[in-house]
Amino acid sequence: MSDNISAEQLRLLVERIERLEEEKKGITDDIKDVYAEAKSTGFDVKTMRTVIRLRKMEKHHRDEAEMLLETYQQALGM
Repeated sequence: MSDNISAEQLRLLVERIERLEEEKKGITDDIKDVYAEAKSTGFDVKTMRTVIRLRKMEKHHRDEAEMLLETYQQALGM
């Protein structure tokens, strides 16, 4: 009986993951559509992606990354 319970539990978990993967694909497609819309209205998508990545960071991590970038740019004479 425990084999049946384990198999059923496994099946339910796999089905949940499959549903979530499908939802994730839908969300990914929606995000691509928004970037396409932004591009069609004249926004630079690469810069938008950078801004979004930076906004996800905590302030002290963002400040550290910006300081390192500036240091590297100065070292390269940029």
